[in-house]
Amino acid sequence: MADTEIFWQGLTAALVAGLVTGAGGFMIFLKKKYSQGNIDFMLNVAAGVMLAASFFSLLVPSMGQIVKFDPDIHVAGFIYTLAVFSGVALVWILNAVLPHEHNNMGHHGFGFSLKKAWLFIIAITLHKIPEGLAVGVAYSAEELMNPQSLVIGIALHNIPEGLIIAISLVAAKCSRLKAALAAAAIGLVQPLGAFIGLLTMNFSDKIVPLGMAMAGGTLLFVVVNEILPETYNVKKTNQSAFALFTGFIVMTYLTIVMH
Repeated sequence: MADTEIFWQGLTAALVAGLVTGAGGFMIFLKKKYSQGNIDFMLNVAAGVMLAASFFSLLVPSMGQIVKFDPDIHVAGFIYTLAVFSGVALVWILNAVLPHEHNNMGHHGFGFSLKKAWLFIIAITLHKIPEGLAVGVAYSAEELMNPQSLVIGIALHNIPEGLIIAISLVAAKCSRLKAALAAAAIGLVQPLGAFIGLLTMNFSDKIVPLGMAMAGGTLLFVVVNEILPETYNVKKTNQSAFALFTGFIVMTYLTIVMH
């Protein structure tokens, strides 16, 4: 009964976090045009939030459990780093195998092909699966951490992603309503990742901390390889750093008060 309750709680949490992507998509109606600077700032805040969430909600708690796997700390350390790298490699392989486009559109409303828009959206959709996986793993590890803080972090991160999806489609001449609805639909991919995470974590107690380390690795890859390279403008490094640290500090505070 408890396992069933946790399963539905995790799935519901992932669904709610995914729907926030749609809320971000509907922000397309709040402003006539969003500049690249606006988007970069929001994404850097989101990157800081995700970094803190990956470290404090997944990587650090899993480390405390995995070091108990073997009396030899070197072996335990190798197991931990292998689990983290496995998460990184998973998303790396997905990015390499599946075609996608990065965000270089600047102001929306300029020429932006529908094909390029959807290739970019595929990239964001790919990230929804590991993010959902992290939520599912977190709910399976309720005894080790507070999953709500991670869900809040991912939900906050989903707001600018939803807006970017809408902007890219509007730039490709789609209507604002269709663009916002597309963002909401893409957010529904997140529960799929949570479903996988919740199912796989039930096989063994040792799988849970390993899954947490792996999920932390996937989030790290998304931030370091996908978000930050797109947003760090060399002419505005102070603004980018400020936004990143703001997101990190806010998420750190939330993690502490919700622990």
